[in-house]
Amino acid sequence: MIHYHYPSNLKAKNVDISLTYRSTEQGATLVVVLLFLVLIMLAGAIAVRQSNTDLKIATSDQINTILLQSSDSANQKLEAMVNGSTTSTAYKSVTSVSGVFGHFLLNEENSENEFIYCFNPRTKKYLTANATVRQAAGGYWSSLNNGICDYSSADGYTSARQTVVTQVSVTTTPTADDAEAFAHMVLGKEVEDKTSEKHQFDIRVTSALPSYSEPVDTEGSCFAKTSISANVASGKNSLNDCMLAATTPSKMLYEQADVQNVSSATLCIPFGTGSGSLDTQCVLSVTP
Repeated sequence: MIHYHYPSNLKAKNVDISLTYRSTEQGATLVVVLLFLVLIMLAGAIAVRQSNTDLKIATSDQINTILLQSSDSANQKLEAMVNGSTTSTAYKSVTSVSGVFGHFLLNEENSENEFIYCFNPRTKKYLTANATVRQAAGGYWSSLNNGICDYSSADGYTSARQTVVTQVSVTTTPTADDAEAFAHMVLGKEVEDKTSEKHQFDIRVTSALPSYSEPVDTEGSCFAKTSISANVASGKNSLNDCMLAATTPSKMLYEQADVQNVSSATLCIPFGTGSGSLDTQCVLSVTP
């Protein structure tokens, strides 16, 4: 065995060898990661915002459909009653002296009034006893003011779900200055027969959703206001303007309706039989 002996005077030395490298990246990876995080956050924010916009559009469309259907339902109900059998209770209720149309048809002095009632299919309210009859000059006809919709009561809503409130306003259509002569007369009837006259009505049906925002202003309920802009007093606002100021979702459906007797009449129709000549053919027709 060979043994090595080192001199006792030799001492071990520690040699430090260090290598210095210069970084060439300088945080580029961190910057890229942060950039991707920002892009992801931005995409998420855009997606959330778009989702909220789509939800608002869908909700708005649903509300618009509900209000339109409710207003149209009130119109269709009124049309069905006046176009029904003359012996039916519904027909008599709207054409009698106290009915929504009879109020105007049977008393010419009421032609400037506004007949207002709250539409509720469950409780038939088409008579003056359940209506508000507002005079053009102001005040209420015969002190009748029972037709304003009360959104705080279940009876003020169109259904038991208590979602939509619908109020109807009926007036006669103002006669235009350039109106056609005898346009109000039914074809085939003599002038003296007043029952043959054709009457035109303006029907304004306003539906609203009080649950979204209470339809009130400093003067009280918006439903107590007239829906006819021409009848709004100075310094006041109309039903629509009040709803808009209260941010209550609402929709007004305006319709012009002709109410006249159904009668048989002879209608003569001119038609050509050759060049430069005209003949007349008379046929029996029914005027609605």
